Amino acid sequence: MALSNAHSLVMILPMFSCSANYQSSSVGEFSGREAIGEMMAGFFSRFPDVHWQVTDYRHTRNNLVEFEFIMTATEAATGNKIERRGLEHIEFSDDGFISRISVNAD
Repeated sequence: MALSNAHSLVMILPMFSCSANYQSSSVGEFSGREAIGEMMAGFFSRFPDVHWQVTDYRHTRNNLVEFEFIMTATEAATGNKIERRGLEHIEFSDDGFISRISVNAD
């Protein structure tokens, strides 16, 4: 989350497996590291001040972590401020890369 709050795609993307999947109730579904990177770049452009506050991390089973979050941001095009709460699941491959992310936000 620290890297996401820093908007550091250069550091974030190598953490994903090449065939990773990303699903979010807010932005849709993306397959593959390249598509996930393009989505993230667009999201950071749309919300240049986006910030996530994690309220709780839980290790739920082998290779899976979940956490609750509060996301705050201002939409660049409109100036509208948003706040979303949600739950994110991050699944890791056996070799330690992110293989799947699932986000459910209010």
